[in-house]
Amino acid sequence: MVSGWLSRSAFSVGILALSLSAGAALAQDPAASFPNKPIRMIVGFAAGGGNDIFARLIQNELSKRTGWTVVVENKAGAGGRLSAEYVAREPADGYTILVGASGAMAIGPLIYKTDYQTLKNFIPVTMIGDFPLFLTVGSDHPAKTAKDLVAWTNANKDKANYATSSPAFTLPSELFKMKSGASGTAIPYKSSGESILAVISGNAAMTVVDPPPMVPQVQGGKLRALAVLSKERFPDLPDVPTMAESGFPDVNVSLWSGFFVPAGTPKAIVDKIHKELSAVITQTEVKDKLRGMAVRPTGTGTDEFTKVIENEQKMWSDVIKAGNLKFEK
Repeated sequence: MVSGWLSRSAFSVGILALSLSAGAALAQDPAASFPNKPIRMIVGFAAGGGNDIFARLIQNELSKRTGWTVVVENKAGAGGRLSAEYVAREPADGYTILVGASGAMAIGPLIYKTDYQTLKNFIPVTMIGDFPLFLTVGSDHPAKTAKDLVAWTNANKDKANYATSSPAFTLPSELFKMKSGASGTAIPYKSSGESILAVISGNAAMTVVDPPPMVPQVQGGKLRALAVLSKERFPDLPDVPTMAESGFPDVNVSLWSGFFVPAGTPKAIVDKIHKELSAVITQTEVKDKLRGMAVRPTGTGTDEFTKVIENEQKMWSDVIKAGNLKFEK
């Protein structure tokens, strides 16, 4: 009887030890049970804008792929900086994901007093995609190439101005000036659409803008695209040369959007989120929809995305310093 009791006791102790060991393993692997509640995607712009569309497209496909409950929340204001400040204060547990644009994440902390520093307060999970910028003039402007425009601005300094709707467009314009020797004074507008109308009407000589509001005006003959500020030509406007082809290889700029989580989020959870988001971004249907919005899908790794931000912040810091640029809040 004693022997049988001891055997049963030993068996029970063994089971208990295995249970404790399994429990400890689960405790050490926070990704094992992640997620066990809804995940929030925070967008720093109003519903219906580009970043909101990206978020809802990926949210839908992510939920279908994984069964996760994912909710998009819009916290608009200050060009996306308010949403970044909000997410930076949230728990580092993977349940709050920021959809961050380059204007707020690569440029914002360099020129504004923000409550966050991108690579200190966030982990860049993956880029959604990037999109090119174009140097444009009105269709009746005498410049037919980027070099023509440089010469024109220096011969007409009293007329050489450019329309810009945010620092994300001002800094590429100033980079072009620095690398080409062009002249030009910034004139602020509230949106890319207003910048384009200013150029078409002759109130501004040129503007650097993104494709969605620009392409219809170029195709309609009201705007002339002189160069694209990216390494590759843009499929919808294949005849427009790159800046490198135009003689200015150092003017290579794209805007982007991507996913971020608060710094301190466990690596296992970051890796799990990255795996699923990247799988969604690289789905054929999602890629086709992003390309339809003039976005080049990327789905970068965390280290690669971090390097992009590091390089851009170094470049923009140099531009800001060289141009002695000041920005209003």
